[in-house]
Amino acid sequence: MKQPPPTRREHTGRGLHASSWMELMALRIPRTPHSVHRVLLRLLITLPLILSEPASAQELQWEPLGPGLAAAIWKPGTRCPETDRVLALRVDPERYRFSVHYYAQEGLLHPPTIDEWQRRTGHTVLFNAGLFRENFAYLGLLLKEGHSLGSRRHGTWQGLFVAEPTSAASAPKAGVLDLATDAFQEQMPTYREAAQSLMLLDRAGMIRVRQSGKRAYQTVVAEEHDGHILILKSLGLVTLHGLGQCLRDTVPSIKLAMAMDGGSSSDLFVAESLWKHGDPSDTRTNWKELFAGRSTAHIPLPAIIGLSPREAAPGAAGPSSKP
Repeated sequence: MKQPPPTRREHTGRGLHASSWMELMALRIPRTPHSVHRVLLRLLITLPLILSEPASAQELQWEPLGPGLAAAIWKPGTRCPETDRVLALRVDPERYRFSVHYYAQEGLLHPPTIDEWQRRTGHTVLFNAGLFRENFAYLGLLLKEGHSLGSRRHGTWQGLFVAEPTSAASAPKAGVLDLATDAFQEQMPTYREAAQSLMLLDRAGMIRVRQSGKRAYQTVVAEEHDGHILILKSLGLVTLHGLGQCLRDTVPSIKLAMAMDGGSSSDLFVAESLWKHGDPSDTRTNWKELFAGRSTAHIPLPAIIGLSPREAAPGAAGPSSKP
C-alpha cells in the first residue's frame, strides 16, 4: 500500500515517566513564596500522571510460544484513546534468525499471500516488509544474504530493519537503524538482511511521521533497549502518528521504532505449530484466532520478513526459498 512520505517534525507533550519525576525533583526551587507556590502546584498537577503510568512492554502478560518468542494482546488504555488493541510478538534475535524474501528474486510471476509465503519458506513467523508500488516494485533498500534485490535507497524514509551481521563480532543479531544518524553502506553492508521503510520513533523520542489523520491497520517493528525485537500489528484502524505517540508515551522499553507498510498490506502470520498447544488462558483463545489468519483477508505481498529458530531440531529441514 503506497503511503505519502513522512516529514520530520518536533513533538510536544511527552508523557512523564520516572525520569521526568527525578528531573522535576532536582529543580532548584526559587526562594520567593510565589515561585514556590508555582512549583508545588506543578507537582500536584503532574503527580497523578506519574502514578498512573501505564505498564511497559516488559510488564505485559507475555505468553511464551517457545524459547525466545512470546505473544501478547496489548491494550494501551486511556493514554492512547485512538489505539484499541495491538497484537504483539517479542523476539530474542539470539534465538531467532530473520530472512528477507522478495517474490521477483525467487522467480515468481506474482506475489504470494502471507500464508502462501509461509508454506513456501517454512518460517514459523512472518510479517510484511515496507512499501511498494502498484507494479509490486519495492520502495527502498532491500537486501538478502548481503545482496541488493534491485531496489534503491529511498531518499526520504530513514528507517532500516537489519539482521544477521556480516561480521562475527559483537554486533546485535537484529535491530532498527535510523539512517539520519546511523551509517549504512549498501555496497559494503554490515548486515546480510535489510528492509527500508518509514522511521517512526527515534532515540530522542521524536515522532518522525506527520499527522495526516489517515487511519489504517499498521505494522511496526521496534528495537528494545535490551536488544529484543517487538513486532506489532494494530487490530483496529489507527493513525501512524497516533500509534507512534502511544508507543513513545507508554512503552519506555522501546529504543527505536519503524513502520512497515500499512493498510491492507499489514499482516502477521504465526505458524500453527507454535500456538495450537499450551494451557488455556483469557488471552490465548483470542490470539489463536488472530494467528490463524481468520480475522483479516490476506492480500499478495511482494516482500516479507520471516523468522526461524537458529537451532533447528535434529533432522528438521530449515526454511527454503523453493516450494
